[in-house]
Order: sequence, then C-alpha cells, then structure tokens
Amino acid sequence: MHTMWKGTISFGLVNIPVKLHAATENKDIKLRNLHQECKTPLKYERTCPVCDKDVDNEEIVKAYEYAKNKFVVLDKEDLENLKKENEDKAVEIMDFVKLEEIDPIYFERSYFISPNEGGTKAYALLRRTLQDTGKIGVAKIIIRSKEQLAIMRVYENTLLMETIHFPDEVRDVAEVPNVPEEAELGEKELSTAKTLVDQLTAEFDAQKYKDEYRESLLDLIEAKKNDEEVTTAKPQPTPDNVTDLMEALEKSLEKTKTKKTTTKKKTTSQKKSSQKKTSGKETGKTASKKTS
Repeated sequence: MHTMWKGTISFGLVNIPVKLHAATENKDIKLRNLHQECKTPLKYERTCPVCDKDVDNEEIVKAYEYAKNKFVVLDKEDLENLKKENEDKAVEIMDFVKLEEIDPIYFERSYFISPNEGGTKAYALLRRTLQDTGKIGVAKIIIRSKEQLAIMRVYENTLLMETIHFPDEVRDVAEVPNVPEEAELGEKELSTAKTLVDQLTAEFDAQKYKDEYRESLLDLIEAKKNDEEVTTAKPQPTPDNVTDLMEALEKSLEKTKTKKTTTKKKTTSQKKSSQKKTSGKETGKTASKKTS
C-alpha cells in the first residue's frame, strides 16, 4: 500500500512514528473526449487569451482573486517560505472526545495509519487506549501544504485518521432556500411513515450496496469490446519543418504586405493633407493681393 505521509503522532509523552495510507479509492470510470470525425483524443492546452499563445509551466504563477479581475500574485518564494514554516511532521493529539459528538457533515477523507520502524508498541498502546475508553483523538496535520483538522479512531484492528472540515468550512443551514417551517401532520400519516421505517429497518451491511451504474457501464464497454465496436485513434501528423517554414514565410510576407499597405495609406494621407494646407496658403495670398 502506497505511503503518502510519514511523521509522528504524540499523546502526552508518547511518540509514535507512523505512515499514512489512503483508505479509500475513487472507482469512477473515466471517459475520454474524442473528436467525432476522426476519433482522436482531444488536447486541453494552457493558452493565454490576451497574448494568444500557449503558456509553459515555467510561465505560470499563482494568484488570489480578491475581486473581479483583481489579483494578488504569490511568488514561489512566498509559498516555499510558508511551506517551510509549517513543515513540522509531528502531530499532537490535542483532545480526546466521543465520536458521536461529531456530526458526519464534518468528515472528509480517511487514511489508514501504520506504525513506522520502532513504533509498534506505542501504536498498540494508543489503539488499546482508544478501544478501552471509547474515545477518539482530535489533532491537526499538514498534508500537501494544507493544514487539516483530523480525528484518530480504531477501525477493526487498525488506527484510522479522518480529516474533518474546520467549522467555518461548513456552510450555514440558514442559507438553504425553501426549507419549510414545522408543518401540521396528521396522526395517520405519521403513523404510516413510522411503520414503513420499521419494516425497512435492518443492520447496516456495506457489502449489499453496489454501484449499479458503474457495473452496467463496465458491462456495456465489455460487450462493445467483444463485438469489436472499437476504434483506434489515427496517428497524429508529425510536424514538417519544410511546411512550417513555408507557413512562417507566407505569414511574414502577408504581414509585410499589410505593413506596406498601411504605410502607403498613411503617406498618401499625409501628402493630401500637406497639399490642402499649401492650397489654403496660396488661396489666402491671392485673396490678399486682390484686396490690396
């Protein structure tokens, strides 16, 4: 199992060297987008709409948009220094609480915890302590440069860490629209609803719930593959230096023509303007002579 974090967990004076491993995986079936005409996978490129060109990774900077089209640019050095300040890999359990005191809305992602070298006994001690007291530990941990609130509990025979949302990350329920106030309900309706709940009540067995859509999609893909309803993307054309050179020359020639035309128009316009001024002066002189 892939290790995604190494560090220590401490409670009191007990330090446990541990490793974190992702406890869950996303099994969504990823579908590619193809060009309908030639069945070629589409490319998604980073382009700048103002400069009208592709942008390399080296040219990209991070920024925070604090208002519409107004940004605070954060340099790599700023982010690196911030990261170094928070690089402490020691996780201290701050409190022990009961699991039922935390609403499920706070839970985010789960990680299995395994002991690192020399941490087996301390790991077993924390596991047994949590089991006997029926408590879970609350701590903070930094994963991928982000500070997370987390809880530690026992899952089967293994310590489990679950990252949870900070309180200000959970939206206010008062913002949910169209929630009805307490409504008048008939006794018969309520009694029938409760009877239905009783009839459907069972012990939770995770194994009986399946992603039927994913299974159906996999069956469909397999059936099409067996019927040879498949397509192979055409090889992408290799750039031809001669063609590229010709294109570049033609574009340069077109640009030069446009420039010459623009310059010629400006010159003609300037000449006409100059002629008008000269004509105006000569008209003025003639008028002056006639007056005298």
